[in-house]
Amino acid sequence: MSETDPKIYIVIPAYNEGKVIEQTILSLKNERYSNILVVNDGSSDKTKENAHLAGAEVIDHIINRGQGAALRTGIEYLRENSDPDIIVTFDADGQHQAKDIQKFVELISKGECDIALGSRFLAKKSNIPRLRKIILKLGVIFTRFISDIAVTDTHNGFRALGRKAIQSIEITQRGMEHASEIIDEIKKRKLSFKEVPVEVIYTEYSKIKGQKNSNFVKIGIKMILKKLL
Repeated sequence: MSETDPKIYIVIPAYNEGKVIEQTILSLKNERYSNILVVNDGSSDKTKENAHLAGAEVIDHIINRGQGAALRTGIEYLRENSDPDIIVTFDADGQHQAKDIQKFVELISKGECDIALGSRFLAKKSNIPRLRKIILKLGVIFTRFISDIAVTDTHNGFRALGRKAIQSIEITQRGMEHASEIIDEIKKRKLSFKEVPVEVIYTEYSKIKGQKNSNFVKIGIKMILKKLL
């Protein structure tokens, strides 16, 4: 990396991902991303140890606080200690592909947007389970109604924040509803955004570990209550 290259940091929120976290980190290193921060969100397995073994920096939540809280911890830590040009948020469970990161980086480095959002629905390859696809599409409609922002994929943890987004976005939702909150923040902070086609691979492991379909209803209720209050 030359002096003119952007300082890119990867934030991985992780809760009991000891079985796969090492491989996820190594996939990033194979693409030459070395600034990797794992936020160990109160795991009871070997997530922390295996992340260290793979060469990532690890910071801990003593108890499980939720993915939104883990992302907030990671972003604030880097903002205060590392002066990043770009922060990429990346899932721990192996669904995201490290090779896709470059597409996010190019958009932000060229000044084409403040934040780049990954979209499963813009990619040619997609093995999204049918029921999950229906629920995600309903989530997109809900987000357009609530936030008045047109995106094709609301609850995708793969995104990249440029300097303006790093400094301005505030995550207050502790759980998975943080993804909808970030969409709200884009409008509130007047940030420019673009969507990036990404390949998301659903394995048996990730389906078990992933969010239950019923949780999307809870997320919707929480976001409505937040708007009303």
